[in-house]
Amino acid sequence: MASRYTFLVDTYATEILKVLSVWAMATDADLDRRPLAGDRRGRTLREHMLHQCQSEHGWFGSMFGIVAPGEVLPPEPSRQAFLRHYAAAAEFRREALAGKDDGWWEAVVPFFELQQPRTWIMTRRIAHTAHHRGQQTALLRMAGRELHSTYGPTADTGGLAKDKPPVVYAYDDVATLLAGEASGGRKRALPPAVARPVTERPEVR
Repeated sequence: MASRYTFLVDTYATEILKVLSVWAMATDADLDRRPLAGDRRGRTLREHMLHQCQSEHGWFGSMFGIVAPGEVLPPEPSRQAFLRHYAAAAEFRREALAGKDDGWWEAVVPFFELQQPRTWIMTRRIAHTAHHRGQQTALLRMAGRELHSTYGPTADTGGLAKDKPPVVYAYDDVATLLAGEASGGRKRALPPAVARPVTERPEVR
């Protein structure tokens, strides 16, 4: 069904791959590490995975009327189980969104204590997911993991945009990601580490 809001569906599709890509950058040993050991205010990666599944289920069900089949969480809280579970649930939601017309997108519905059009809510949903993904990449960096691209270059793909480094995604699509991670990991190779500090501070050389 043609809609002027197809770009929101397309953006959500890229967000699905970005979420899964960040989870694929982690190891099982990373999942229960907190930003500060003993401080329960900071979520672990496993708790981020749980939140992503629960939060997206709640938003889509209550605001969009889209409920993915099956349980909200995977049967076991392993990284592989979260990858498979979120991929399937999110793809169901993406397909449902792709069938909505302009009137559905523009309808004003409850958003917690507010009333907002679904276009606004979807934009906020994408921002919500990106916010938490940033927290997760920070956790991975603290754990010493290499980071592939999610939006652009990273310190591990060659530095900052000013240095014209490549963008290196771990996987091209969800199917390749799931198959690769099920086989022990087949991420795209990263270039050699840069020798210079990865910063925009002019005084740092």
